[in-house]
This record gives sequence, C-alpha cells and structure tokens, in this order.
Amino acid sequence: QVQLVESGGGLVQAGGSLRLSCVGSGGSFSYHAMGWFRQAPGKEREFIAGITWTGDNTHYADSVKGRFTISRDNAKNTVYLQMNSLKPEDTAVYYCARKTGRRDVLSIWSDDYDTWGQGTQVTVSS
Repeated sequence: QVQLVESGGGLVQAGGSLRLSCVGSGGSFSYHAMGWFRQAPGKEREFIAGITWTGDNTHYADSVKGRFTISRDNAKNTVYLQMNSLKPEDTAVYYCARKTGRRDVLSIWSDDYDTWGQGTQVTVSS
C-alpha cells in the first residue's frame, strides 16, 4: 500500500510562509481524496484542509481559511499545503492522510482516513 512522506516544515517567524509537500510511494493516491491535519502538544489532532481526487473541491478549517491553500498534482503523486501569514498558534506537527470511501466527498473526521504520513514539524515564532 502507499506510504506518505511529508516535508517542508521548519521554523519561521510570524507572518511568514511555508509550503508543505506530501509524496506517496509504493502506490498511488490519485483516486483518493486527501487531507491535511495538525496536532499540537497536548491537543487533539484537528482537520486543516481537504481536497477531492480531481482537486475540483476543497474545504478548510475556519482557523486557516484565507491563509492556507491545498492543492495536488496526481502525475507527481503529491499533495501540497501552502501556508501564508503564519501565526504562533499554527505551531504543530502536520500530517497528510489518504481518505477512504468516495473520492469526490471530503471529510473532516480522522476515522475517514486510512493512511497517514509521519508528520512534519512547523514552528512559528513571534
């Protein structure tokens, strides 16, 4: 089955930008909706952004709407998360995940995703 590897995290100042990448190997997620989640220390994992298999529809958590953009390139088996105007509260480990079920339907629930990457750390300083 496909394995997911996130990259692009790091330390940035508030107001800065980062672009996260999620690359699949050992298989393809071209026929799956995909999502980005994040988890801060002591907090539950939360949904950030989702994208359908064709990229025709996206959905964002209110906390990141207007600042983050999810996109995908199925030919490269890659999903991206462009993060602008970063805030200290964005500090977390960010995970990409492959959604199960209907590929044209998005979900904010972790249980609807069956494959997860190891995560990449994003730290935003003030």
